[in-house]
Amino acid sequence: MTDALDTLEHDNLGSTVYHLLCNALIQGKLKPGERLKIRELAARLGTSVTPVRDAILRLVQEQALAMKSARDIRVPHMTEARYLEIRAIRIKLEGLAAEMAAQNASAEQIALLEELVRQNEQAIADGDTARGCDLNQRFHFALVEIAGMPFLQGILYRIWLQMGPLIAEVYGDGGDDMLDFHYPVLAAIRAHDGPAAARAISDDILCGGQVILQHLQAAAAASAEASAASGAEHSDAGE
Repeated sequence: MTDALDTLEHDNLGSTVYHLLCNALIQGKLKPGERLKIRELAARLGTSVTPVRDAILRLVQEQALAMKSARDIRVPHMTEARYLEIRAIRIKLEGLAAEMAAQNASAEQIALLEELVRQNEQAIADGDTARGCDLNQRFHFALVEIAGMPFLQGILYRIWLQMGPLIAEVYGDGGDDMLDFHYPVLAAIRAHDGPAAARAISDDILCGGQVILQHLQAAAAASAEASAASGAEHSDAGE
């Protein structure tokens, strides 16, 4: 019985650590390229290294973290190709969630969405990027919850593990574009117009995400330029 209780306690602790790391990724508290050190995380969380290692390995399997070696575990940088793939998936799945949310939304749930948008307006006005990013994520997740599709919620949760750090990195540069497309979503949900809600969330992901695409393209160009410069230096050194 003691062994069973020890296993249960370990499993619960591992699950807690996993969800803490998930939230840190989704909310952008962990940045692209940031290195995670197991012992440091364990010390900060007040636990042993085992549940932290287990949680990290789980996130590596889900491609939310990248492990080059046991000592080099990082939040991965997003490539343009991967972003475009994820964007296409989000349009389909979040469009479905918005359509179902429009059909199902109660007055109280519509009021919740309106309040999230209002708070996000204030966060942008205050220049509070972290809060704005958090409210943006909560708005998108609220649509899935209102849709009443828990299985879809699990799928999108794993997608946002990869998108969270990237969205947080560029959210401040997006300005009003990061929020403007939420208003048509709200209007469609108030009207209980499912197809319009799906189109509106698609516009939000495509148009509001332009700053993300531009950021990735600029990063790729800078990386290519740096590689070319490095190659030229090596060539000169060999002459």
